[in-house]
Amino acid sequence: MNAPIEPAAPRRARLVLAYNGAEFHGFAENPGQRTVLGNLRTALEKICQIPLTLVGAGRTDAGVHAWGQVVSGDLPGDVDLDGLIRRLNRMCGPAIVVRLADWCHDPQFSARFSATDRLYRFDVWNAEFAVPALATTAWHVRHPLLLWAMQLACDPLVGEHDFSSFCRRPTVDEGKREPSMRRRVSSAAWHQVVDDHHRVGHDEGLGLIRFEIRANAFCHQMVRSIVGMLVDVGLARLHAGDVRGLMLSHDRTMIRRVAPPHGLTLWEVGYGETGSLPERQVTDPGDKREELGNTEC
Repeated sequence: MNAPIEPAAPRRARLVLAYNGAEFHGFAENPGQRTVLGNLRTALEKICQIPLTLVGAGRTDAGVHAWGQVVSGDLPGDVDLDGLIRRLNRMCGPAIVVRLADWCHDPQFSARFSATDRLYRFDVWNAEFAVPALATTAWHVRHPLLLWAMQLACDPLVGEHDFSSFCRRPTVDEGKREPSMRRRVSSAAWHQVVDDHHRVGHDEGLGLIRFEIRANAFCHQMVRSIVGMLVDVGLARLHAGDVRGLMLSHDRTMIRRVAPPHGLTLWEVGYGETGSLPERQVTDPGDKREELGNTEC
């Protein structure tokens, strides 16, 4: 009689994803809704034939895209990762594509808690007429923008600040403390995207412009609120000198509008030189202890 085959010991794996957010009701799993993480987990469980718990680096909302979302979890240690990528991309693509899969040297690596920074991009198409090819990836702003003013308005954002003015406050259970809205922004800047396919004439607008912001973490709607405010600066509805006052007010109602989700992309998640946890250990990939994390919409 043959002895039963012992299952392979689990190993912590890291997946890097790109996805089209327009096809999902956000990243995080939500019962009854089609989500990125829900679709990915379902496909992985079909391949691995075991229940899985997965953790993402950031919870993006409906309509928000990703090029560098990171997911971690424990998979059977004998899984062929190259084959896994091919199978997942056949099952989930083209809406979700796995760009990279590797085994973590640190068995306690967490896509969320090990991350040291995140980089988001937001694209704006500034011209009188829309470009159909950009309709799902860039916010169309018709009136000409003052790029120099938008650049100047980025300066007060850099550093560690309370971003309550730009964040949608989370629902907090009675008796629990509201989480901090302090975040550390290391860079924030606009630039024109030089693209022969999307040029505009003189005085017709800036064409395709891109905002990039890197921080240790983001709170809900932070990037989109900042972009909405910066576009108002570009339209001369606000002055660059108003930004610091808006930040210090800690008043969400001072922000007139939130940029639409389809212009936003989670571009990159950083893990420092080693990819290890900077301060504390997370022993379970489903760890839900309160921690400074990324909940950008």
